[in-house]
Amino acid sequence: MPTGRRTPRRSATGGPAVAARDSESPSTQLSSEQRLELYYWMRLTRTLEERLVALYRQTKVVGGLFRSLGQEADAVGSAFALERRDVLSPLIRNLGSMLVKGATPVEILRQYMAKGDSPTRGRELNIHFGDTERGFIGQISPLGDMVPVMAGVTLSFKMRGEDRVGLVYAGDGATSTGAFHEGINFAAVQRCPLVVVVENNGYAYSTPTSKQTAAARFVDKAIGYGIPGERADGNDVLAVYDVTRRAVDRARRGEGVSLVELMTYRRKGHAEHDNQSYVPDGEVERWERENDPLTRYSARLRDEFDASDDEISSIDERVRRDVDEATDVAERSGPPAPLDALVGIYADPPAEKPLWYREGQESAVAAHERAEGWGTFNTTSKASS
Repeated sequence: MPTGRRTPRRSATGGPAVAARDSESPSTQLSSEQRLELYYWMRLTRTLEERLVALYRQTKVVGGLFRSLGQEADAVGSAFALERRDVLSPLIRNLGSMLVKGATPVEILRQYMAKGDSPTRGRELNIHFGDTERGFIGQISPLGDMVPVMAGVTLSFKMRGEDRVGLVYAGDGATSTGAFHEGINFAAVQRCPLVVVVENNGYAYSTPTSKQTAAARFVDKAIGYGIPGERADGNDVLAVYDVTRRAVDRARRGEGVSLVELMTYRRKGHAEHDNQSYVPDGEVERWERENDPLTRYSARLRDEFDASDDEISSIDERVRRDVDEATDVAERSGPPAPLDALVGIYADPPAEKPLWYREGQESAVAAHERAEGWGTFNTTSKASS
């Protein structure tokens, strides 16, 4: 798990709409260990999602599977710019940010497989879960709606005088929703310590950016809210770290909201069932060949930061081992028992009694339910089935 956050590097893809650049990129202050850590989180994100694809094809994943293939640098680089006390709100393609903040592969696997001891006890799907103790808030599906939620969260930081920052992700399609505009405008007026990250991956589901907005650059929207805006290469993890760290530092200094646009590309469909028939021939292959974030960063580690092949290979092996072990653990978990649906509701105790053939059986919930909220932490008060 990340031990610290220091500073970043910037992208050549465009400048800020309002903000001036710092003279030194924050990533120049990262240690060799931290640079390798960035690679670890990106590799873990990709390998874990590849394992989920295998499980999905074996019908072991319940519901849809959402990939971040080609966007790993966005989530990892931005989350790495936060401190442990800060809070982020991920979207379905920000698995990497949750891993950086402390979510574990076995939790993710159990959640996707709807296991009884998953973070939501089989009641929700994919990464729709949160843990405020570890600093991430569970997403809701309507696009843009987490922006006003995080405006409220960060307003509470300001009102309590807490030295904390919030970060919320939005896709290019979400910028066309009312919730996005209302949330960022409110946060701007209240000078909330919030960073709004727009991941511009070219498509809102199947709609190309050019068909859902006439704006040439989403970062230019920052001017309308009177806030700083900056654009960066979303496939360069150090550029992502740099631009996000600058925005986080501004928020922590009390200078309010920043809008960050990350230019990237979604190499998979909206979900695993999406065949991407709307994508021009050769476009996905070109991005994989010319602009893969892991390929770019591993080459940079070797060429610019003197990382050895052995160091990178050992990380790859560690990730494979971690994902294999997590898969074995998750597959041994059982499904939720029917009466687990009565745990954590307002009625206490639940009125229903177990069927005669279930009496005396323990459920996964008994060991993993917290009375005060969702999570995978043990509690002293055991729920009985």
